[in-house]
Amino acid sequence: MKTDGVDRRKLTAREVSARKGGEKLVMLAAYDVATARATERAGIDLILVGDSLGMVVLGYETTVPVTVDDIVHHCRAVVRGAPRTHVVADLPFLSYHLSDAQALENAGRLMQQGGADSVKLEGGRTVAGRIRALVDAGIPVMGHLGLTPQRVGVIGGFRVQGRDRTMARQIVEDAEMVASAGAYALVLELVPTELARIVSERVPIPTIGIGAGPECDGQVLVAADLLGLDDRPPYRFVKRYAEVGAAMTDAFTRYAADVRGGAFPTGAQSYPMNLEEVTALRDELDESRSEPVP
Repeated sequence: MKTDGVDRRKLTAREVSARKGGEKLVMLAAYDVATARATERAGIDLILVGDSLGMVVLGYETTVPVTVDDIVHHCRAVVRGAPRTHVVADLPFLSYHLSDAQALENAGRLMQQGGADSVKLEGGRTVAGRIRALVDAGIPVMGHLGLTPQRVGVIGGFRVQGRDRTMARQIVEDAEMVASAGAYALVLELVPTELARIVSERVPIPTIGIGAGPECDGQVLVAADLLGLDDRPPYRFVKRYAEVGAAMTDAFTRYAADVRGGAFPTGAQSYPMNLEEVTALRDELDESRSEPVP
C-alpha cells in the first residue's frame, strides 16, 4: 500500500510481533469493503474483523450470536477491500471451546475461506493449549484478555476488569501463558492503565489496547465508533474523529426532500435519448396501437 508516497506491503505476524517496544501498532475493527479500502489508504497496520460486527452491523445486543459463517462473510469483503493489509479474524463464541480439532477446523475456515492472515481468540490459561495447537498447525494467533465480550454474561456486563489485585494478577499470569503458548500479539480490553503497563512490561509480544490506556504497544478501535456512525453515546475510551452518522442523516434527509419536491433528479443526473430516435419510437408505438388486435 502507499502512505505518504511510500510503498508498504502487508505485515506478517512475525513482523507485527517484532514491533514490540517500537513504532506503535495501529489496528481498526472493520467489516465491509468500503471501510477496508479507506483503512488501507490510511496506512493502518492491521484490520480486525471482530465478532463486534454482531453489535455494530447485525444489531445484536452482544457478540454471542455471531457465527463462523458471519466472520467468513465479512472477512472476504474486508480482504477484497484491503488486500495489502494484515487481516485478523475473530474466532466467535463456541467456535474453539470444545476441542483442538474444532478450533483448527474453524480457524482454518477463517484463513482458507475468509482470507484472514491470522485469528484472534479470547481467554488466558483455559485456552493456552488451544493457542499452542493452532500455532503448531501454522495458524498465527492473537490473544485477547481483560474484558472478553464472549463471556459478558459471566463477568456481569461490559465493565473494566482487573481493578483489584487478585484479578489483576490473574490477567498478568494469563498474559504470560498466552505469550508462552505462541501468540504473536495480545489485545488488552478495558483494563486499568497501570495493569496494561505491567502486562506490557512482562510479556515479549506486543500489547494492543482498547480502553487500556497509552502504555500498550498499539491501539485498536472499532471504525464505526471512531467515525461516529452510531448516535448512541460512545464508550469513554473512544475518541471521535468524525461525526459521519450525523452527516449521513443530514444527507438522507436532504435527499428525501429533493425527491418529494421534484428537485432530484435534474437533467444533470439523467441520460438523454437522441430526439430523432424518440420521434421514431413514438411513431412506431402510435402505428402499433392503431393496428387491429388479432
